[in-house]
Amino acid sequence: MELYDAMSTLRAVRRLRSDPIPADVLERVLTAATWAPTGGNHQSWRIISVTAPELKQGLQDLYRPHWDSYVPAYEKHLADMPAEQAEQSRRALESGTYLAHHMYEAPVICVFCFNTDHITITDAGLSRPSVVGGGSIYPAVQNLLLAARNEQLGCVLTTLLCIEEPAVKKLLQIPEDWHTAAFVPLGYPVKGGHGSISRKPIEKMVYSNHFGEPLQP
Repeated sequence: MELYDAMSTLRAVRRLRSDPIPADVLERVLTAATWAPTGGNHQSWRIISVTAPELKQGLQDLYRPHWDSYVPAYEKHLADMPAEQAEQSRRALESGTYLAHHMYEAPVICVFCFNTDHITITDAGLSRPSVVGGGSIYPAVQNLLLAARNEQLGCVLTTLLCIEEPAVKKLLQIPEDWHTAAFVPLGYPVKGGHGSISRKPIEKMVYSNHFGEPLQP
């Protein structure tokens, strides 16, 4: 695909078929992740490509209770939204529930892990949650998502399972000094899959010179 077309149609696709992904397709998607930039080019991340049915079921068993507990509060939030926005959010909520109940059916779940030994976390001493370390991990996730889009695969980034990191590490035999950052179920879409996306316009998202200053032409 043309790159801008891929980026502007990369939806979160949560309804995935169980059909296997051809080995050459999966290899291309995983290879794309390895091309991502990292601090010092250390590539202090790894992907566990989870395909074993019992392990995928184990991840779903850890994931589903957290999603199910999230749904009631979000449904209340829908009542305060404008009708069009509420309908869009309801569809997203329904697809999220589908994933929570069918994650094990995805042919592959990519689990992104990282090791902090070679990641320079420059915001570690600040009085806010640290996010800088993700700069050496999440570009690889985005590369994988874009490559999946190019291959007509459905995909979605979720971090909900990071809540269950100790259990996930035990299930997948992740070493003590490695941690979880993202989970990406991959598979061919049940329905239409990717398509046009809804995002805030550039004028809302980008400023000139100072925070809040309108973007200059």
